[in-house]
Amino acid sequence: MATEPEPRWDDKLPSEEMYTRTTTFPGELPNVTGARLAAEEFLLVLTRTSPPAAPEHWDDILLVVTELAANVVQYAPGPFELRLRRTFDGVHVTMHDTSTTPPAPRPFHPGRGDGGVGWHLIHTLCDQVSVVVTDKGKDIHVFLPW
Repeated sequence: MATEPEPRWDDKLPSEEMYTRTTTFPGELPNVTGARLAAEEFLLVLTRTSPPAAPEHWDDILLVVTELAANVVQYAPGPFELRLRRTFDGVHVTMHDTSTTPPAPRPFHPGRGDGGVGWHLIHTLCDQVSVVVTDKGKDIHVFLPW
């Protein structure tokens, strides 16, 4: 009697392999551009095996990473870490910084040019947003479609 082999749950097709990238930055203004470039490199590699379902997903991820990095540089002292990970249906972005203060929406006044749109924009573009605060800082987790 022939039996079928047991399924091996660790076998994955190349398109199912998860791709992850982690980059740390000292927390200076030029690191906002550095974070965006790191995200772009991640997306370039990801696109080779798994192109985005819609072209705007690429731009949305880059915009969210840029906003998160700009907020870190402006509001959290010290270094920060950017982690990008492919998930089943999108991209998980985690931004870790040294501040224990959770982000809060600010009023947005377009005519004054004093910001306030970033946190609203992040919530609009992302499927999920969560903040985990510890005694050593916080992690902001966002999930975006891909």
